[in-house]
Amino acid sequence: MTLKNKHILLGITGGIAAYKCAHLVRLFIKEGAIVKVIMTKASEEFVTPKTLSVLSKHEVVTDFFDANHNWNNHVALAEWADAFIVAPLTANTLAKFATGICDNIVTACYLSARSKVFIAPAMDLDMYQHPTTKYNLDILRKNENIIIPAESGELASGLTGEGRMAEPENIVQFVNQYFENNLPLSGKKVLVNAGPTYEAIDPVRFIGNRSSGKMGVAIADEFAKLGADVILILGPSHQKPVEKSVTVINVESSEEMFNACQAVFVSSDIAVLSAAVADYKPKTIADSKIKKKDAELSIDLVKTTDILETLGKQKKHQLLAGFALETNNVIEYATEKIKKKNLDFIVANSATEKGSGFSVDTNKITIIDKHNKLYNFELKSKQEVAKDIVNFAINYLKIHA
Repeated sequence: MTLKNKHILLGITGGIAAYKCAHLVRLFIKEGAIVKVIMTKASEEFVTPKTLSVLSKHEVVTDFFDANHNWNNHVALAEWADAFIVAPLTANTLAKFATGICDNIVTACYLSARSKVFIAPAMDLDMYQHPTTKYNLDILRKNENIIIPAESGELASGLTGEGRMAEPENIVQFVNQYFENNLPLSGKKVLVNAGPTYEAIDPVRFIGNRSSGKMGVAIADEFAKLGADVILILGPSHQKPVEKSVTVINVESSEEMFNACQAVFVSSDIAVLSAAVADYKPKTIADSKIKKKDAELSIDLVKTTDILETLGKQKKHQLLAGFALETNNVIEYATEKIKKKNLDFIVANSATEKGSGFSVDTNKITIIDKHNKLYNFELKSKQEVAKDIVNFAINYLKIHA
């Protein structure tokens, strides 16, 4: 389902077709979307906020302030949305959108929207054909809004012709089709792992590392934004994906990480393994807490299973990428890993370079492909680095399709 867990913000303006929005909300929810509704005061004459609140299971926002004088943050609403649907769009609100007038919650969200905006105009025949209406719709198109064309049929005036709001089923199909056609990874299954692993010494102590999981979670989010079906296998970390469609499997030890990755990899199209998995673990785990003694304590360590190398041997159709975090000879060591682990590309970075590595919000990477070609990137936020990595994977797939 293309709209599964997508955040749909529905803006309703004061046209007679507003009564159809109750059905529209139900259809979006049936597609798996999460729906929030905002309304102009005029639209309340045709459909009640209470009805839409019950159907959407969210408070309906009709003004900048609620009954208790608390501010309804239109910026937060707009940022929450993966898609902003305005249906019906009256001639009045169309003119406001085209000229930047901001005098109600719907126009405020429109001017704050970062997501794609879908417009479903609805008005009488002559109004829809008026040169001013056509001019304003052209402005919205130039501003990269998506127009869902009005349909022909009987209008509220008693006339018959073009101007009816598209039927709710057609609006949902239109939005579905847009996402299917414009998300480059729609239908692709992606495995990402992230975070550290904790290798138990006794019931209270473990061997771990400084990985926060920020980089891997950002990568999972970016894949999901582009339509992929993402499974994130996450070690002990406080980080959580923003994208609701990401499936998270929480693990703790390297063995749990290996088992989860191996189970998911077989059905994956893309696997990007960014987790900082322990190379060694205690040979034995004490059943009870080890008590402090005067003598030195020695712990025998054994190698953990190399997840990336194991998956590289199992690889068939998958694109497989890994990470190489080094303190010295970064490019040399990373290049060796590509061949040894049968990778399509590797993301190399230094643990000693300022702004790079663990526990920071930025990273500076070099991507090396299996032909040993290097692609250098500047220091960026981990969200921007994630975009670079995902775009590299997409272009790699196109070249090697």
